[in-house]
Amino acid sequence: MANKEEQLELFLKIGLDERTAKNTVANNKVTNNLTAVIHEAQVTDGCDRTVGNLLYTVATKYPANALVHRPTMLKYVVSAKIKTPAQLEAAHSFLANTASESYKLNEFEEACGVGIEVSLEDIEQTVNEIFDEKKSLILEQRYRTNVGDLFGHVRKKLPWADPKIVKQIIDSKLSELLGERTAADNEKIPKKKKEKPAKVEEKAVAIATLAEPSEEELNPFLIFPSPEENFKVHTEVYFSNGSVLRCANTKEMLEKHLKVTGRRVFTRFPPEPNGYLHIGHAKHFPGYVCQLWSGKGEKRMLLFELCSEGLWLRDLCPATTFDDTNPEAERKEYIDHIQEIVKWMGWEPFKITYTSDYFQNLYELAVELIKRGHAYVDHQTPEEIKEYREKKMNSPWRDRPIEESLKLFEDMRIGKIEEGKATLRMKQDMQSDNFNMYDLIAYRIKFTPHPHAGDKWCIYPSYDFSHCIVDSLENITHSLCTLEFETRRASYYWLLDVLGLYQPHVWEYSRLNVTNTVMSKRKLNFIVTNKYVDGWDDPRLMTLAGLRRRGLTASSINAFVRGIGITRSDCSMIRLDRLEYHVREELNKTASRTMVVLNPLKVVITNMEPGSVLELDAKKWPDAPADDASAFYKVPFSNVVYIDHTDFRMKDSKDYYGLAPGKSILLRYAFPIKCTDVILADDNETVLEVRAEYDPSKKSKPKGVLHWVSGPSAGVDPLKVEVRLFDKLFRSENPAELDNWLADLNPQSKMVIPCAYAVPALKDAAVDDRFQFERTGYFVVDKDSTPDKLVFNRIVTLRDSYGGKGTK
Repeated sequence: MANKEEQLELFLKIGLDERTAKNTVANNKVTNNLTAVIHEAQVTDGCDRTVGNLLYTVATKYPANALVHRPTMLKYVVSAKIKTPAQLEAAHSFLANTASESYKLNEFEEACGVGIEVSLEDIEQTVNEIFDEKKSLILEQRYRTNVGDLFGHVRKKLPWADPKIVKQIIDSKLSELLGERTAADNEKIPKKKKEKPAKVEEKAVAIATLAEPSEEELNPFLIFPSPEENFKVHTEVYFSNGSVLRCANTKEMLEKHLKVTGRRVFTRFPPEPNGYLHIGHAKHFPGYVCQLWSGKGEKRMLLFELCSEGLWLRDLCPATTFDDTNPEAERKEYIDHIQEIVKWMGWEPFKITYTSDYFQNLYELAVELIKRGHAYVDHQTPEEIKEYREKKMNSPWRDRPIEESLKLFEDMRIGKIEEGKATLRMKQDMQSDNFNMYDLIAYRIKFTPHPHAGDKWCIYPSYDFSHCIVDSLENITHSLCTLEFETRRASYYWLLDVLGLYQPHVWEYSRLNVTNTVMSKRKLNFIVTNKYVDGWDDPRLMTLAGLRRRGLTASSINAFVRGIGITRSDCSMIRLDRLEYHVREELNKTASRTMVVLNPLKVVITNMEPGSVLELDAKKWPDAPADDASAFYKVPFSNVVYIDHTDFRMKDSKDYYGLAPGKSILLRYAFPIKCTDVILADDNETVLEVRAEYDPSKKSKPKGVLHWVSGPSAGVDPLKVEVRLFDKLFRSENPAELDNWLADLNPQSKMVIPCAYAVPALKDAAVDDRFQFERTGYFVVDKDSTPDKLVFNRIVTLRDSYGGKGTK
């Protein structure tokens, strides 16, 4: 693989300026494309700068569905038959419409102006004609005239004229007509304020929203081909011998596929059942994975019918296909969890399959691969394989006879060869620039029963062998995965090509990376297995089970995923605040209000009769209508109430709104109280009890408002509940980058308050009920609750640092 210095030198040779060349080297995709274009054009020793700039345009804008025709077009560029950007743009347009079909050269040449010479006199004459036509407007606007409009008029009449010459002549003509710039020409025209549109009646607005949707709105799935278009070349695989595999289905193969699928879209969610799903997997659920960026940078979204509205893809068939090729790591617990949590997330697959359902098919295709000379049985150890791959050396057994590999592979299947003593490897390209073409392993021996297939097999296919084949056998139309698999595209298409199988359309997108957590299944499995957390559904984890137990809803997770979109930028880290923003947005509307005191401080109201209890109304919602009884709950008010310790200070200050000696506050939904005395412990610092008087007339209007609780009757304590406060699991934003990532675990990520006080109305709360504890945060009833004691998990705090505003 060429290093960056060699690539930079190559790009400078074709005339790119140094800045453009360096920016290109920094972009792997453009670098690979431009390098391929330079080699195809046979200009590795350099070329004219004009040709080089056109080659750069080819590398960045050439239509992917017509790659088969690119070498021919490049001959026109190098020979200067196509020499302007306008001609190149026309060539791209012609070939995009042609795709991989054949075409007539004379039609191509006519479409992009080959052989047409536009003289200087022709350009001058055309510019003069346009200036004569627009003269009055030009004289009125002077140097504020839109030169782009003038240029556009010239291009309509002379599409193949050299744009640089056109620009020079337009500028010269403007100067000749208008003379030198004046001070008035250089003055900026103040922008007019846009008038606010007049308000219209609500009925009119409603009618406007029912306007006929545009074609683009009806068909937003423009970045991918439709099932019928999957014969176009969209990926090229370069081999070290100079050959190129242009990945595409033949029309005959595609027709066979379309008959099976009924021209419907088939996609799949392919989890490996070796752990619990995390929030990153939510990005892959069909319905969200197709929120894409179009070439114009506009955000487009496709919602599938199964998940939401289903626009263009009314007949989408999303499946769950368990990639269960490693029996040592897979358990039925994980399979059951995945099915259950996917359903909880709101997605119902049209079918559930397993890679193990295809073990017989995969075995037969492995035999066929050997027979075709594209696989061999190898006896290298894992260490030797690694060493040989690093040195790009062939295995000593790579060229063994086909019959010998067939016999040994059969011995592997029937258990005659010990585990670790042989593998089946694909014969790919050990000299490739892509390490995922270094004779990947197709089968290995494992004497381990399979959780789904039982003990029938002692050889198991690898991901690299099974993934693409199962996609093909299941007639997947669009195979979607994350960017770390992009380099595996070459192996994916190579294998399908040598076996003569249908090829799905592959597209990769960026992983979801969230701050202050780890998303690697290996790391998650480690902290769960070694009890750094309390299981896969620990509320501190970003597993979907953990988030559900934390109190997040599927709809808030889906809103978060929709909000961040699907891109191919693989270096972004999404702040945890952003997820919490979506959670608060939903809970602020759905979680009823209640009062819970986490750290109770006893307040005795001295001017209220001991034993007397008043029943007061408290609001479940901030805007509860007074005539709706269901929007209120009852709270008892007696001469003993409890406020939070953090709401009392011995010394008052201007910016403090809590209770202090001699100060008044309002007990929410109740009465103003004024602190008259404080009972301290023997250390003369610890506050044990506060004495206060209340104002039954409510004439005083203190600024501070506190939440509180009281017992249901005289001498009876309030309802006791356990409250668990969760915080970020790791202190660093990206702990996965740290060598000692375990040392970054936050020791304060879980705090348990065993005896908080709650209002009596909460005693009937059920598991998964969600509430806003006023002035404290959002909480959910945990599954550890018992009839004797409720347990609440904090979902999020009230403070909203992402959205920049609080909640009521």
